[in-house]
Amino acid sequence: MSQLPIVYLKPGKEQSLKRFHPWVFSGAIKNVKGNLEEGDLVAVHDANDNFLAIGHYQIGSIAIRIVSFERETIDDDFWRKKIDVAWTLRTTLGLSQSQQTNAFRLIHGEGDGLPGLIVDIYDSTAVMQMHTVAMYRLRETLLKALKDVMGDRLSAVYEKSEGTLPFKSGVEAENGYLFGQAKSHLALENGLSFKVDWEKGQKTGFFVDQRDNRALLEKYSSGRTVLNTFCYTGGFSCYAMRGGAKLVHSVDSSERAIMLTNENVELNFPDDKRHEAFASDTYKFMEKTANNYDLIVLDPPAFAKHLNVVKNALQGYKRINAKAIEMIAPGGILFTFSCSQVVSREAFRTMLFSAAARSGRNVRILHQLNQPADHPVSIFHPEGEYLKGFVLCVE
Repeated sequence: MSQLPIVYLKPGKEQSLKRFHPWVFSGAIKNVKGNLEEGDLVAVHDANDNFLAIGHYQIGSIAIRIVSFERETIDDDFWRKKIDVAWTLRTTLGLSQSQQTNAFRLIHGEGDGLPGLIVDIYDSTAVMQMHTVAMYRLRETLLKALKDVMGDRLSAVYEKSEGTLPFKSGVEAENGYLFGQAKSHLALENGLSFKVDWEKGQKTGFFVDQRDNRALLEKYSSGRTVLNTFCYTGGFSCYAMRGGAKLVHSVDSSERAIMLTNENVELNFPDDKRHEAFASDTYKFMEKTANNYDLIVLDPPAFAKHLNVVKNALQGYKRINAKAIEMIAPGGILFTFSCSQVVSREAFRTMLFSAAARSGRNVRILHQLNQPADHPVSIFHPEGEYLKGFVLCVE
């Protein structure tokens, strides 16, 4: 602890850390004592040399990600305890031993006190994704901790950080297995089976964050004609079919996504003629279709990843939501989402108000949706609440 480099903050810049916010921005730093490289542990002190926290240093706007607000030794046992706490929470949530669901998030960055680290579980395979150099350098320690905590429940660990590390870091990560080999690429979610491609797919291969929202959509699907846009692996489509939808159309601009969707629908509903998938731009498809859908899902990728493009992102969201509200059948249900962390819930709701007002139709909010409990949000870090959704009834 005493040998760590010390980062001193400018006067007054310690207030966010005193409120346990886990980030130190580069503009808050006054000076540094000791040699410092990206990924190093540092002690953070205020301008009067009072200890505040320990964190990982990185180059960029967020200069330090806090791992502890205590004076303590950050060793292998420290990381193992963090992962053990995360595993205990997933056990409390009924996920770690569920017979109906074996796909869930084990580590959710700051929400689990492990900033820069994502770990998703698919049956007995853990897929790790590092977003900081510090976590990448710890991968062998984290691997050992996962094996210690999960024991026989873990048969393989796949690391997928090639595209997630800061591009200026100079670290050239290669995706691959750190341990074992996957027994299967099938995941179970609420009793439905899905093929998960963590090698070539987006993120860790499957969007486990929509699990609860897909289950809600199932309850609204009976007898409805459903349009699932930005469908990726067809999760919402499969739930709609199990819920009794009479027609389900899946749309995605990616041919590979359409292939995965068709595979997953066939896996759960072989030879079911209710489903058809289309490789197409969502807005163009909605403009051309003659179908009067009465349940529409809008679940696009993040339109904004940085604050400087939020305005353009909101225009993009408004465009597709206005089109959906315009075309949906009377009494139709719209599930609409944003996974952009920098788009606030308030901004997203205001955008929906504008889209609805433009249509001239009566629109009511039935549900306000979030990410599930295995994607916890630290109360001190509201930025962790990235997924927001609304279920609207359109008269």
